[in-house]
Amino acid sequence: MPHTPQIKIPATYMRGGTSKGVFFHLDDLPEAARVAGPARDALLLRVIGSPDPYAKQIDGMGGATSSTSKAVIVARSTRPGHDVDYLFGQVAIDKPFVDWSGNCGNLSSAVGPFAIANGLLDPERVPHDGVAVVRIWQANIGKTIVAHVPTSAGQVQETGDFELDGVTFAAAEVQLEFIDPAADEEGADGSAMFPTGNLVDELDVPGVGRLRTTMINAGIPTIFVEAAAIGYDGTELQDAINGDPRALAMFETIRAHGAVRMGLIASVEEAGKRQHTPKVAFVAKAAGYVTSSGRQVAAGEIDLLVRALSMGKLHHAMMGTAAVAIGTAAAIPGTLVNLAAGGGADTGARDAVRFGHPSGTLRVGAEAVEEGGAWVVRKALMSRSARVLMEGWVRVPGDSF
Repeated sequence: MPHTPQIKIPATYMRGGTSKGVFFHLDDLPEAARVAGPARDALLLRVIGSPDPYAKQIDGMGGATSSTSKAVIVARSTRPGHDVDYLFGQVAIDKPFVDWSGNCGNLSSAVGPFAIANGLLDPERVPHDGVAVVRIWQANIGKTIVAHVPTSAGQVQETGDFELDGVTFAAAEVQLEFIDPAADEEGADGSAMFPTGNLVDELDVPGVGRLRTTMINAGIPTIFVEAAAIGYDGTELQDAINGDPRALAMFETIRAHGAVRMGLIASVEEAGKRQHTPKVAFVAKAAGYVTSSGRQVAAGEIDLLVRALSMGKLHHAMMGTAAVAIGTAAAIPGTLVNLAAGGGADTGARDAVRFGHPSGTLRVGAEAVEEGGAWVVRKALMSRSARVLMEGWVRVPGDSF
């Protein structure tokens, strides 16, 4: 019986922030996968190694966590004022599903370096030694990201002394600006930042009760709850949550009901088809704790504690897009994030916050102004690092998509 041979597709395996993913130039994909649809999804599922009932992704490039089960497609942009279009796919591990509903803030830091290395930026835009500015259109959510990528001898500089908690080795710093993180695709200010119109809402969650929440759409739709209200203190590491099926079920129930309240889905039954968004995070006032690497973080080093879930599991560090949501919410007096950081309705906007996560700490900034009685965030800023891990081709059976 004849079998279809494998085909090979040019690809780059990259780390961006605390995530890893397989990067493709749009033009290098097989023709059927150059447009959105079943063929593209099937191809990426096979590349990553999903769905895998063993949840290991042994027969693919995925790493069996939400942070390492990702795919990126980059193309030269035709949108004015932008260099490249960036499309992100969150690949489910044990289900035949690719979620295109949100961005990955961590992998955003690798898009600029990928674009430069693959000739998607005009050569005159890349300084021989300095910083290249890459203007990225994030196609999933219709937002602009500006990446400041260091260069050396006309190439992307990947090595350096910038340390990022959650990443073992130092590398070069890539600064990211998330422009109008709460604006809609047409650029309307702020109206969609708080989908309910409130900084704090009470959310009725079956089996949990009424929870105070801040539901925000900035970076990525995120539901913030108070750690104490759900039985935690904010210093938890992955095993405390991911090893507890009842806890995971509770968080998914919060996520589903919050998604309905935010207008992202019409009913809780639809939540399974939108696994990547919204995120759920819990916050607490600053306290000392020991990170997953064994390092002691003192309460005085941070402004607050935040733990967040991605694809149904507690993240080992912090998703980049959720960090944008944290920085944005912290900047606005009266949100649960701002209150946990020591703010309040009578305090002014704060331009930066450092929070503790399971792997360490992270600083994120936001430029917030009050206009006409409403808060508007012009940009959120944070630093990540990125580097190429492997480049060449990925191979998949020719009949897999």
